[in-house]
Amino acid sequence: MQLETKVKSLPDSAGVYQYFDAKGRLLYIGKAKNLKNRVKSYFRFTPTFRPNATLSPRIVLMLSETITMDYIVVQSEEDALILENSLIKQLKPKFNILLRDDKTYPYIYIDESVDFPRFEITRKIVKGKNITYYGPFPSGGRELLNALYELYPLVQKSSCLRGKKACLFYQIKKCLAPCEGFIAKEEYHGLIQKAKEGIKKRSILTHKLHARMIELSNQERFEEAAAMRDQMATIKALEMQSNIDFASDANFDIFAIVSSEDRGVVIKIFMREGKIISSSHSYFRQTHNFEANSAYKQALLEFYTHEIPFVPHEILVANDFEEQAEIEQFLAQKIDKRIKIIHPKIGKKARLIEIALTNAHELLKIHDRDTTIEQDVANLLSLSAFPYRVEIFDNSHLQGEATVGGMVVWDEGGWDKKSYRRYKLQAKDEYAQMQEMLTRRLEGAELLPDLWVLDGGSANLNLAKRLLQGKGVNLDVIAIAKEKIDAKANRAVGKAHDTLYCEEGIIKLQSSDKRLQWIQRLRDEAHRYAIDYHKNLKRTQDKSSKWLQKKGIGEATVTKLIHYFGTFEAIESASFDEIRSVTNIKIATILKS
Repeated sequence: MQLETKVKSLPDSAGVYQYFDAKGRLLYIGKAKNLKNRVKSYFRFTPTFRPNATLSPRIVLMLSETITMDYIVVQSEEDALILENSLIKQLKPKFNILLRDDKTYPYIYIDESVDFPRFEITRKIVKGKNITYYGPFPSGGRELLNALYELYPLVQKSSCLRGKKACLFYQIKKCLAPCEGFIAKEEYHGLIQKAKEGIKKRSILTHKLHARMIELSNQERFEEAAAMRDQMATIKALEMQSNIDFASDANFDIFAIVSSEDRGVVIKIFMREGKIISSSHSYFRQTHNFEANSAYKQALLEFYTHEIPFVPHEILVANDFEEQAEIEQFLAQKIDKRIKIIHPKIGKKARLIEIALTNAHELLKIHDRDTTIEQDVANLLSLSAFPYRVEIFDNSHLQGEATVGGMVVWDEGGWDKKSYRRYKLQAKDEYAQMQEMLTRRLEGAELLPDLWVLDGGSANLNLAKRLLQGKGVNLDVIAIAKEKIDAKANRAVGKAHDTLYCEEGIIKLQSSDKRLQWIQRLRDEAHRYAIDYHKNLKRTQDKSSKWLQKKGIGEATVTKLIHYFGTFEAIESASFDEIRSVTNIKIATILKS
């Protein structure tokens, strides 16, 4: 169906719409209270069907590439809002802003309904009648909690009170043993109040920690003193300085989003009881498509998606945006409390916004200095997005045995080892192994990165592009093929003349080129990770193989079993009848006896 015909036939329902180019690539995802009215506003129908010239240059450019569209009807505008945000994260359309996936931040909390309460860390709402939260703490929350237990003789472990006898903590003077009644509830409550004051006024804690650090140093306990120095620095870094005098009950979450030519930054500042207690920031891609409405909408929806222990009544934003009232209403319903989203123009709140914007601009300057190699690589390969987050894939096997794949992750200048993934693969040839690994990655729940780097050549590059296109995902992909010397791969950084394959074609760089060396570094980490997994798996399989052979089962039978069941774990869990159907009654009896 032609685009004009489809636009004219849209329903009057709430929904999500998607624009595609001539190659079927997803360009944009939007949501609408009324699909017909919203989508028709993008176009003019007389004298010819064409993009609405009054729209922003970004939207006009997007519409000039649009050949077809699709849409999904939903029950309500709220459903459309949720679906739009979810699809943008999953499919990464070319003309949508894509912010980093937000995380749940830890809070320190205390339940004072018990006789001898403790401070704990949580990322969720804790059920209880007398719960007090402090935070959030995007970083440093654990160090702050540890400082409380270092400086105040509180109940150190939740299990302590279950015992009826003073423990080691009492002997080293870190607890006053309420378990044996050595401290009254009223006196313990006084300690709690001092600790609370320390959470709110960090200088109390840092002064005490400094004195303790000097004491440890004088005792030549230098490692402990150094650890306390680092703890003190982390706690000091939590608080953003402000000379603005607010009432003690002033609580705000503050959002500022700034975009430069190449990238953007989202900064979040948290004010509690009149003091700025912490802040957080993250960078984002595709800033040539920057649109304040989309950016603030996505930032707020992403941050308040989670079950947050405390949300203030007022959220301050550095820009007005189109769907402000709609997001305000949505969050109020979700959190079940009155929420106001405000763009203050004058007064103390406006000065908070100035602080946020000043810090955002400074963060962009710092980031520009620290990410020149990534920008150089993006320019070299004509990437559509700055490669903040990169996933790198490699596979490993020995003559078809212990076949595995590894994915490592580079994130904003460092390795994100928590996101590394290992894949036990069934495919026999290397092309099919890469296909299996990438297919499984696309089926995973994790948000996709800005760039994939594959070990291999044009075949693997085309494979990945085909898989991504099948999922409707826009994602840059490159492959790097190892130089062969005497039929062996040469991986020495600074010496190997590896070849790069990308959307622009084949690129060969000098071995001394820093851009090539950066990509090699990523590839080599994936290779190391896959090789380590292969060696561990092979060692396990060899042990299992020997175990089977000790039972009187020959090597040919072991090979037959592995070929059928895939793993030794599957052989062990197989039933008698399954093993008999593959081999015979004798083998099944040996294995299951």
